[in-house]
Amino acid sequence: MIRKLLKPMEVPRLYFYAMNVLLLFSVVGLILWVADNEDVLDHVFSKEEKIVTVAHRGASGYAPESTLASYRLGIRMNADYIEIDLQETLDGELIAMHDETVNRTTNGSGRVKSLSLDEIKSLDAGSWFNEKHQIYAREEYVNEKVPTLREIFEAFGKDTRYMLEVKSPEENPGLEEKMWALVTEFDLADHIAVQSFSKESLLKIREWDTDVPLFQLLWYSRPAYISDTRLQEISGYANGIGVNFLRINESFVHKVKNAGLLMYPYTVNYQLNMDKALKWGVDGVHTDYPDRFKEVIEELDESMIGLD
Repeated sequence: MIRKLLKPMEVPRLYFYAMNVLLLFSVVGLILWVADNEDVLDHVFSKEEKIVTVAHRGASGYAPESTLASYRLGIRMNADYIEIDLQETLDGELIAMHDETVNRTTNGSGRVKSLSLDEIKSLDAGSWFNEKHQIYAREEYVNEKVPTLREIFEAFGKDTRYMLEVKSPEENPGLEEKMWALVTEFDLADHIAVQSFSKESLLKIREWDTDVPLFQLLWYSRPAYISDTRLQEISGYANGIGVNFLRINESFVHKVKNAGLLMYPYTVNYQLNMDKALKWGVDGVHTDYPDRFKEVIEELDESMIGLD
């Protein structure tokens, strides 16, 4: 009789203890696995959750900006995006160029909008860089050409991602449609992000694709400030903000991120500022020196491991 009374009590206790021991071993095993497989976990998260390197007009600290040479070098330096400023020629072709004129980055002069593609293709877009940086012993950038967006897509395809910037849409009506037609033709919708100072351009693109990352560009001539209302407005159509780094601070970065937006400041070229930006919590930076930023990321990772 006593044995019958005790037996039901012993089985549940043993079961309870066994389950807790198994649970403890499982947790310990999971912790050890995570510690040894951080690289595997990295692949669980999307690329947008990592620190992103945007090669500003390509690796433009080392090669003439907005040329195939500069973009090729940015890709070689493992940039996550190559940034391409888009302007439209007189005959409606999309080219990679930041300025509205060809004066600064070629041996020619005139507004892009007033020149045909053939006229722009006749210009030397590389020799100025050799002269500016006093490159005497090599001629690799002499007579470098201004590329079209089509030529860039043909050259690199799906080997990289593209940060496309819609420039001066009020001067170039229909530029967004032509850009998107090329993106569609080369099947690159999953390989691009788009940025612009124009809210209207970004809204137009959002209508065509609900998934493409969009960045609202901002420029400040004094210490940056943004209201909660403005942040809420931007978050309604864009994924993030691009802003000139020298006008922001840590609290600005936190305010943007707390609004659920990504923060990609531009243009961060000195390693001291790169380190500062990372410690503030930015999601990525635009830089003329992608290799420098990669080094700073690695150094910060190593220091964090040392603290652990």
